[in-house]
Amino acid sequence: MSAFGTVLAQRMRRDRVQLAIWIACTALLGLVSASAIADTYGEESARAGLIALAVANPSILLLRGLPQGAGLGAFVFFQIFTYLALLAGLMSTFLAVRHSRAEEESGRAELIASTPAARAVPTIATLVHGAIANIVLGTAVAATFDFAGLPIGGAVVTGAAVAATGVAFLSVGLLAAQVMRTSRGANALAVACVCGAFLLRGIGDALGTPSADALSMSSSWLSWLSPIGWAQHVSGWGANDSSPLLISLALAVACTGAVIAIQRSRDTGASLLAGRSGPAEAGASLSGSLALGWRLQWPTITAWCVSGTVLGMLGGSLASVIVQATTASPDLRNTLSTLAPGGTGSITQILLAAMFGLVGVVAAACGTQTMIRMHQEEAAGTAELVLSTPVSRLRWLCDYLMLGVVSILLVLLSAAVAASIAVLAVGDDPGHISDAFAEAGAQLPAALVYLAFALVVFVALPAFVAPVCWAALGAGIFLGNFGGLIGVPRWARDLSPFAHTPVVIGASTEWSGAAAMLAVAAIATAVAVGATVRREPRGA
Repeated sequence: MSAFGTVLAQRMRRDRVQLAIWIACTALLGLVSASAIADTYGEESARAGLIALAVANPSILLLRGLPQGAGLGAFVFFQIFTYLALLAGLMSTFLAVRHSRAEEESGRAELIASTPAARAVPTIATLVHGAIANIVLGTAVAATFDFAGLPIGGAVVTGAAVAATGVAFLSVGLLAAQVMRTSRGANALAVACVCGAFLLRGIGDALGTPSADALSMSSSWLSWLSPIGWAQHVSGWGANDSSPLLISLALAVACTGAVIAIQRSRDTGASLLAGRSGPAEAGASLSGSLALGWRLQWPTITAWCVSGTVLGMLGGSLASVIVQATTASPDLRNTLSTLAPGGTGSITQILLAAMFGLVGVVAAACGTQTMIRMHQEEAAGTAELVLSTPVSRLRWLCDYLMLGVVSILLVLLSAAVAASIAVLAVGDDPGHISDAFAEAGAQLPAALVYLAFALVVFVALPAFVAPVCWAALGAGIFLGNFGGLIGVPRWARDLSPFAHTPVVIGASTEWSGAAAMLAVAAIATAVAVGATVRREPRGA
């Protein structure tokens, strides 16, 4: 076998489980969504009502897509495509960094370079590997939509759009690996590009122009600056226009050319942005493992807090616009209430509950990433340096656990403060400030459950902590936050902690679910902490 074939086979073997999970979960999301939407919104009038709500308040398009009619296929595309493209982008950027900058950090890239494989061979193998993965992903998405009974033409175009988005971000991830010195920095830059593309697409959609019948919109030029926006313009089951995908392929070619040019002129392990030299001695603020953990993670925690702040501002500022929309069309209130099941309060309270449901997801993700970073420190051997000091394994783990709790609280507090400021800025009832803080507090139990789950996985299966925890969080988001909107059965939604988060609006609030989640989190944490005493560092 040639050197290229050997490297490609190594990459495919290494990622066989991880990619299978990504592809299966993404395709399953499309299948379940299409089937549930067909059951829940089988009548065109129901689909038209939800589209009218989005068109009347374009800010909702930030979290959805660009409506292109009330047909079933077009409605499915409007509801789910941007999330499929987002998942394809994340899968591809993680793959790119894992086989480029992370390989250089670990020293494996230098070992491969010492073999007959040329220096460019690993990069080309990664490109081919990522392209194959995205083609399989696009095929799986198209097959699931066809299986759900949607027209095959639109299914193929939608699958191709998902694959093209993934290929575009694959090249972006490889370019980020050339720019940043560490895999952590490269992943952060690549993920910021993916999330920025999602947000830019959303802003472009929100600033678009509605049609005369208020059932479709044309986006503004901002959406054309986003790879996700390009793919969205194929309009699956509508125009079925695949020409925008040529822009995605052009971006992939341009970024790949830049990667090859940069790689020819830089040393292995070097980067375009050189790392700064740190001080010779640590300050007094780094005297303990908790302070060290905070120093390592504060940029990531800050980024999650910014996300929570944005969602909080949306929840506090959009209420007045939606009140006007529901006044003009009272039926839209019933549609909006599906975003916060069980809520019987005002429109502002329902919107706050819906937005803080997303804030709870961000808080859970922040806490989960804290536990994943703990495993990364252990796998890299830096945890052993800390444990060689008077810091015990139990104290080290408890410090990271405390950091996880603090990060969750910071995200929730940031969102609540931002929502309060937005409520005052738009002249809404100041009483909704207490609603914002109550909704933030209601998200805490579910986030703590995910934190405790990540801790248990770290102790029991440290090598799988990242894929298992992110998969569990993704499943919980889908079942708990969007399951009711697309008609997922109640028993399936109850598997998600988010489904038991109290909705603090209306005359009374049911807190039994929150109490149960706090108990589960406490028990899981106690078991994990107890097992740590008998666990060796980097244990399996």
